[in-house]
Amino acid sequence: MTEALYIDPALPFTLEQAQLSDLGQIHQLEKICFPLDSWPWLELAATMSLPGIVRYKAIWDDQLVGFIAADKERQKDIGWIATICVHPDYRGHGIGRTLLAVTEQSIRTPRVRLTVREANDRAIDLYERSGYHMIERWPRYYVGGAAGIVMEKMINA
Repeated sequence: MTEALYIDPALPFTLEQAQLSDLGQIHQLEKICFPLDSWPWLELAATMSLPGIVRYKAIWDDQLVGFIAADKERQKDIGWIATICVHPDYRGHGIGRTLLAVTEQSIRTPRVRLTVREANDRAIDLYERSGYHMIERWPRYYVGGAAGIVMEKMINA
């Protein structure tokens, strides 16, 4: 177990750095959260092992219930949230919002972007409440032909 980096006594979870040893649990969480679009094992393994990627996990009662990974596109000074997921049984407790906020601070770019399935109203609502707005629509981005919505947030540095 790694040291918690975000602790708010009012919240029932903590955030920690995600480690390569978390790969199995993260892969299972991705499959639960994104049955059609979960990341393949090898891509997740790369995300968990490549340098420069920001990755956090949310822990609730010693269980991994949330995950986020982000990377910096240095040429454009943009941070990209590659994936963010919270177990359905733990949604609505601020885990996603906290994962986003801590990652935005850690990525240290003036802009952060992410892509979300167009029909994922709950996630879009979270992102909008967190300061993101739609900047682009990518047709047929997801499995089954669903569009992806690219959202961006300007970070006050």
